[in-house]
Amino acid sequence: MQDLNFEITQHFLDDRGQRAGFILLGCFLGAFLFIRTSARMIRSPKFAWWPGSVKTKSGLHLHHLVWGICLMMSSGFLNFVLKPGSPWSEVLAAAFGIGAGLTLDEFALWVRLEDVYWSQEGRISLDAVVVATLLGGMIVLGLAPFDLSSQGGSIGSLVVAVLIDIVLSALAILKGKPLLGLIGIFVPPVSLVGAIRLASPTSPWARRRYAPDGRKMAESRSRFARMRKRRRWLSDAIGGTPSAQ
Repeated sequence: MQDLNFEITQHFLDDRGQRAGFILLGCFLGAFLFIRTSARMIRSPKFAWWPGSVKTKSGLHLHHLVWGICLMMSSGFLNFVLKPGSPWSEVLAAAFGIGAGLTLDEFALWVRLEDVYWSQEGRISLDAVVVATLLGGMIVLGLAPFDLSSQGGSIGSLVVAVLIDIVLSALAILKGKPLLGLIGIFVPPVSLVGAIRLASPTSPWARRRYAPDGRKMAESRSRFARMRKRRRWLSDAIGGTPSAQ
């Protein structure tokens, strides 16, 4: 068993594309965790010794997504133009991953066009990081969208498999489970779980198919209230508690 695991790992690391993707994803997560921890330390009076935010003499605050965008642009440009071999391709992948981590940590600023980093609206930055990590991880591991790489048989059977996958993913999304729907594009059983389980009380499916005072709606509200409480605790642990409104 150990020899088998070693062979799989060795083959995985021998593939330059997957190796670069693995390094990129690792640096992406590392940069996100570092900058989020740094921001929390700046926010806390217990860490007055920690360096503060970057500001110009005029008082202009340079968000860390600025550095992330610059790093992504420069490393991506160099990778396209130079098309370097190993180890420089891995170095550029690491730089791109770090830039992506710095940038996605402030994803909320992209869509809000205002500094909502410590507000409840700023939580979408954590959601963006989770989605990017899951999708990027599945691609690095070699999973193909709709799992076409593992399908055999005729064109008709492939079309049917893709349609079933799309329907299951769409049902999961309509039931208020977009993450399960996205993962299901790569791993169909995941979207199947999302499609058959109880819908979120605020989802289009629940609003159209569950009676407002019915048993299913009551069960949905109770179940998703517990889930939101666990997610809120996890988000606070990773990203910090939002400021009081």
